[in-house]
Amino acid sequence: MRRAILAITGLAASTSALVVLKGSPGASQVAQGLPADQASVAPAAGDPGTAGGVRPAPRPAASASGRAPAARPTSGAPRTPAARSTTGTRAPAAPRTTTAAPKPALRTVSGPTVNYEYGSLSVQITLSGSRIVNVTGIGLPQSGQSGQRSDDVQRTYSGTSGEVVQKQSADLNTVSDATATSNAYQQSLQAAIDRAG
Repeated sequence: MRRAILAITGLAASTSALVVLKGSPGASQVAQGLPADQASVAPAAGDPGTAGGVRPAPRPAASASGRAPAARPTSGAPRTPAARSTTGTRAPAAPRTTTAAPKPALRTVSGPTVNYEYGSLSVQITLSGSRIVNVTGIGLPQSGQSGQRSDDVQRTYSGTSGEVVQKQSADLNTVSDATATSNAYQQSLQAAIDRAG
């Protein structure tokens, strides 16, 4: 009777071991003809790898070609981007196009001719937008003492760095010893500024 119980227990243990071995992926790989070094052998029932009744995760079954299929990501696992070429060549960057604001066109406005005791003159101003960028007196006397006064007035008021460009108005200081010429210049200049609007 005791022998019968031992025999039944041994038979049950053998059957369980066969079922475990038969169902493991390693056994199916060996059965499908993979080389022995690629086959995964399932651990025996007494192996420490199965302690507590936990079996290791099964390996994927081999395809008909004898190679194991590539692992597929699970639905919850993030996908990694495809590998990029690191040859060091970059696509050329698009050229930057900077559109600078167009410069305002230059315009010239002339003041009226003003008669005074030494002759007559008019003033011409050049504007960029609404800013005076240059100014010159036209028709001023050129000879004698009057010519010298005209030169002093031109040197003080006219040009790109004269007093008119600096002050942007006809409110100018009177040039010493050239009061009449200074007043005539300022009168024509104010009329030119008014015309420029």
